[in-house]
Amino acid sequence: MQYLDTVTYLPDDILAKVDRASMAVALEVRVPIIDHRVVEFAWALPSRFRIRDGETKWLLRRVLDRYVPRDLVERPKMGFAIPLEAMAARSAARLGRGVARRAPPARGYFDPAPIRARWAEHPSGARNRQHAELWVILMFQAWLEAKLAGLSRRIVQPM
Repeated sequence: MQYLDTVTYLPDDILAKVDRASMAVALEVRVPIIDHRVVEFAWALPSRFRIRDGETKWLLRRVLDRYVPRDLVERPKMGFAIPLEAMAARSAARLGRGVARRAPPARGYFDPAPIRARWAEHPSGARNRQHAELWVILMFQAWLEAKLAGLSRRIVQPM
């Protein structure tokens, strides 16, 4: 599992997300925990230093205890969730109206009424639609608009 995570999940998911997020705001990011010396050391550790009494990352946690407050080390994982709640809070009305009336619904891909209803539920807190319909629709709309913009540029440019 350690090898599988190293060659798939890390580069194809975690590092890709960190890279995209940092590039979006022109931020230079370093991931020191994957320095080859740290990785080689971790892979060479006997399992009793990795897991002890059901506690994972045992040795790392003991080192962190010296330098980092325990409540930061022992908190639940936060992951890389799509920040749709923050987006909705800042621009629900604009995005909701846009999703409901712009290219995809107008072109028959989506029925705008359910989109408006779901978008209204999300920022109000009635339902979290972050990972369901809203994100998929927003991404499809962005993709479609980019494709249509590219197509219109090719049509008007001289050959």
